[in-house]
Amino acid sequence: MRGNAQDRVQTYTDAGLWGSETLHDLLALNARRQPDREAVVDQPDKEALMGVAPRRLSLRQLEQASSACALELAGRGISRGDAVLLQLPNTAELIVLYYALSKLGAVISPIAVQYAAHEISHFAAELKPAAFITLSDLRGADLVSQAQDVLPDVPVWDILGDIDVFAGANASSPVPADGWASDANAILTVAWTSGTTGTPKGVPRTHNMWMVQGRITSHAAQYADGERLLSPFPMINMAALGGFLFPSALCNCTLVLHHPLDIPLYLRQLQEEAVNFTLAPPPLLNRLAQQADLWKQFDFSALRVIGSGSVPLSPAMIEVFERDFHKPIINFYGSNEGIGLISTPENSPSPKDRAQLFPRMGTADSKFASYAPNAMITRIDDLETGRVIDEPGVPGELCVDGPGVFDGYLNHSGDGVFTDDGFFRSGDLVEICPDMPSHYRIVGRCKDIINRGGTKLSPSEVDSLLEGIPGLAEAAVCAYADPDLGERVCACVVPLADTNAPTLETLRGHLAEKGLARFKLPERLEIFAALPRNPLGKVVRGELRKQLEAR
Repeated sequence: MRGNAQDRVQTYTDAGLWGSETLHDLLALNARRQPDREAVVDQPDKEALMGVAPRRLSLRQLEQASSACALELAGRGISRGDAVLLQLPNTAELIVLYYALSKLGAVISPIAVQYAAHEISHFAAELKPAAFITLSDLRGADLVSQAQDVLPDVPVWDILGDIDVFAGANASSPVPADGWASDANAILTVAWTSGTTGTPKGVPRTHNMWMVQGRITSHAAQYADGERLLSPFPMINMAALGGFLFPSALCNCTLVLHHPLDIPLYLRQLQEEAVNFTLAPPPLLNRLAQQADLWKQFDFSALRVIGSGSVPLSPAMIEVFERDFHKPIINFYGSNEGIGLISTPENSPSPKDRAQLFPRMGTADSKFASYAPNAMITRIDDLETGRVIDEPGVPGELCVDGPGVFDGYLNHSGDGVFTDDGFFRSGDLVEICPDMPSHYRIVGRCKDIINRGGTKLSPSEVDSLLEGIPGLAEAAVCAYADPDLGERVCACVVPLADTNAPTLETLRGHLAEKGLARFKLPERLEIFAALPRNPLGKVVRGELRKQLEAR
């Protein structure tokens, strides 16, 4: 762990970076001010997803439903500090549960609907949950029975049978005599790392930590009161919680839900719900940039800006969206632990820069505006010596501190997680950009570096250039074993439907034209139907290499 938690509370409270508001306090305030404004909108095909009709909840209804739901959960034994695992898609039921459990002071641990017995066993062993809430029919999958088989000693409740979260949506419920939970520094969530480099770890975060991330996102994306936000990512991690749930509460925005990703339906929702802001995964944006006719079928006049991230973006894609579609792209680089760097048209005007660079927030010479001074402090540490790197072009580990950064992983000693002075060691390899020293360039993951005969290269750098090749839906590189050099580079690509895959020579020529060094060029090409990704959409490079070796 890092430092003394109470000292952090005092420091950030005195600085005005942490306050006393909880998530449910924000809802109560919004419901008093504009009770009839839409708070949550389900996706229209919810019935096909889970057998019930979609709902539209006003702020008043969300406030009343979450209070009634909190009272029911309390009657079932859930109390302050109890952990509850949630395995649900993005629907109004999940949003009601977030606010209900927040009111009880319980710890919310959301997990992806794709997870099965192995992952659930791990989460439960780490968390010791008081209950597990899921549903019995998710497109034919019985998640209730699955959880009951894995967790015979934990109550498993069906959100469509055991609990009716909307029972009190149209009537006020009494507030408990001792009131709702009120500690903004209490743990609200335990989200889980993506597991791309190992077993997922629990990331405890307080209301105040989430408030900081919500304000960072809201400031960068310029959310305005009453805007409509479409969230296609599962409501289980930083992208959806820091990008949508908390900003929607902070800015009194309408949360439009979508899950799992269905591209035609997603595009229709953007139009029909007059959405102002959304996030979209890079492969989808790349496909739309190459298939302009699909984009032009819809009226996206209400859409103000689009966010993306998780991997380096394609500069060509950003150019198409801004030149032809007139929609700015924002590049988000975040993590459950509390990283929140955002490249916007204001701080990174060039599409080429915005695709791969991020402003050096919180450094001594940083001139970039955030919602508050020192909301995020960043630096680069040398991997071997720990020396702070301040010269351009020298890779090192990104280290982050500030009021949005967590205090340590669940049930973890903290060894190797923080520097001696309390900065979070991200595991991401970055450098100060030589051509733009005000920005960081993401080089890759410290553990993902390909060692080609002693020369180390970043796979993510090559990924971003591959994604600009016409005709590719997905692309990534990984290492493959070589008896002479130890490792070489293989390009793994997924062609667009009805499109011929490029040859290795064509692909190498494209990358060479982009200026990629010869030693970084792929020496093998493999065609895939889909790349292995985790539930958060990130390529699992270790699994990709396993599939490659199996060939």
